[in-house]
Amino acid sequence: DKVLTELIEPYELRVAKLREFLEDVKPSLHYDIVPLVDPYGPSVTDPDLQCLVVSEETHRGGEAVNKKRLENGLPELALHEILLMKDPDHSQNEEEKISSSSLRQRLLGTLLRPPRQDPTLPSRPYVIGLTGGTGSGKTAIAKLLGHLGAFLIDADKLGHAVYVPSGPAYEQVVAAFGAEILNEDGTINRKVLGAKVFGNQERLKSLTDIVWPEMARMVKEQIREADAQG
Repeated sequence: DKVLTELIEPYELRVAKLREFLEDVKPSLHYDIVPLVDPYGPSVTDPDLQCLVVSEETHRGGEAVNKKRLENGLPELALHEILLMKDPDHSQNEEEKISSSSLRQRLLGTLLRPPRQDPTLPSRPYVIGLTGGTGSGKTAIAKLLGHLGAFLIDADKLGHAVYVPSGPAYEQVVAAFGAEILNEDGTINRKVLGAKVFGNQERLKSLTDIVWPEMARMVKEQIREADAQG
C-alpha cells in the first residue's frame, strides 16, 4: 500500500544507503542486510535473534512476529520501541513523520532524468490522453500542463458541443431518438436522452456510434490547430 510505488528507490540503492549509514554510526558494527520476500523474513526462523526494534506503527507487527516464533518453537523477542522523528516542514497532504512516502510526493513534477532525443519520434504534436474518475484531479493536472505550454483539448466540452443545434451530431441524434428529447428552445435535453440510452446497451451503442466519431474528428481538428500554432 505504499504511495507512488513507481518512485521507490531500487533495492540495491537502498541497501547501499543503509550500509553507508551504519558505517557512519559505528564502523565496528557487524550486520547482515537481508532482502525480505515475505512479511516476516528471518525474524520468525532465526534462533539467534534476541530483540526486535519497532516503532509505534509497527508494534503490532512485532507482536505478530513473536506469535509466529512461538508457533515455530522459538523464544519470543524483546520488542524495543523507538519514537518516530517528526517532520516539522510536512505539508497538509504529507505524513507528520519523516517519511519516504512524503519524499516521493515531493518528487512529483520534477525531472528525474533529461528527455531522450529519439529520432524515430514523429515531428507532429505529442498527444497525451488525460483520463480518470470524477474528482481524480484531471482539471488540476490539465491546468498545470497548460501553464507548461501544452495545448489543451477538453473532451467534455467537445462532448457538449456535438449536441448543440449547430453541432455536427445534432440532426443525427434527433433523427435517431425523436423530437421528445428536445427542449422548447430546440436544444437537446441530455437528461431525457440519458434516460433513453442508459441501461439499454443497443440504444447506447447507437448514440456513441453517432457522437464519438464526430468528437474524434473535432479532436483531430484541434490537434492540427495546435500543430499550426507550433
